[in-house]
Amino acid sequence: MAHLLQRVKLSYDSYLLCNGHAMKEDFLLTKIPLNTRDLEASQLVYGCMGLGGADWSNRTEYTAEDVKEAHAAVEAALAIGINMFDHANIYKSGKAEQVFGEVLKERKHLRDQIILQSKCGIRFADELAPFTRFDYSKDYILDCVDGILSRLGIETLDILLLHRPDILMEPEEVAEAFDHLLSEGKVRHFGVSNMSASQMDFLQSYLDMPIVVNQMEMSLYRHSFADSVVNINQDTSLRDYFPEGTIEYCRTEDIQLQAWGPLAQGLYTGRPIDKENHAVHVTAAKIADYAEQKNTTPEAILLAWLMRHPAHIQPVIGTRNPARIEACRDAEKVSLTREEWYDLLISARGNAMP
Repeated sequence: MAHLLQRVKLSYDSYLLCNGHAMKEDFLLTKIPLNTRDLEASQLVYGCMGLGGADWSNRTEYTAEDVKEAHAAVEAALAIGINMFDHANIYKSGKAEQVFGEVLKERKHLRDQIILQSKCGIRFADELAPFTRFDYSKDYILDCVDGILSRLGIETLDILLLHRPDILMEPEEVAEAFDHLLSEGKVRHFGVSNMSASQMDFLQSYLDMPIVVNQMEMSLYRHSFADSVVNINQDTSLRDYFPEGTIEYCRTEDIQLQAWGPLAQGLYTGRPIDKENHAVHVTAAKIADYAEQKNTTPEAILLAWLMRHPAHIQPVIGTRNPARIEACRDAEKVSLTREEWYDLLISARGNAMP
């Protein structure tokens, strides 16, 4: 997979417009698995879950202020070289996609310069049931995609992910839905989220197109993806929630691993911490020290730690704060040695490697 180690220079002409202004600098883009799918995606992804106001229910409408906030977040993401945006049909009950659609309406040329990804499969309480469940039925997938396209105001979605595994999944139905969406030109590529290697392999055996993405929770705080590799035949392996073999499967099949929650909701970068959580305090201080040594931000250190992994993980950052988005700018430039990487992992674990 030597192609993954290549570097390409992206200039203003071939990259993005940022509200009509050229970017201040060129950005280096690491070749990642997704780039093998005719998708020249940035390694950082902007997650749009927080857009659309504070209310997750469908009882309220988005406001002009919500649209303004979306513009600011999108502009900040573009300014640090992000060209990929992650959605889900359930985010703010569709309002996240709606306000992003408003951004696209006002920035006429932006759609052609970015990669849009959304998800479906989680079904909130509705007229059929007063509870949340999962639904991979063909009709529901097709209905969800029509809603996604309508809310975003686009004709084609670059990538559709299945959000969480449906226990009652009929893979034949999923395959039929994907075939229909591809033939209709509504979706270009397909992926999953929160799936293990065996689940992906099972689903893939029914599909005529490759699974190109698997989005999982991964961060220095949620480091079970790393522990699962070294805890084989250890008592601690019973506490691992990250499925063994998933990273290896994704690397073998050129499936892009994306990390949701990569900044650990600010746990290491200023969020109030429980004084009893010694490992978090120690790790936050260590991250701050590395940031000072490397003349960057704690956010960049956290993201660089994930991106140092040879799977070329795509962190999905979800903050709405433009200043915090800006703090992620150096993530691809920060270099961590093997010793620095393990130093942070051991600190976050709170104990030595087995």
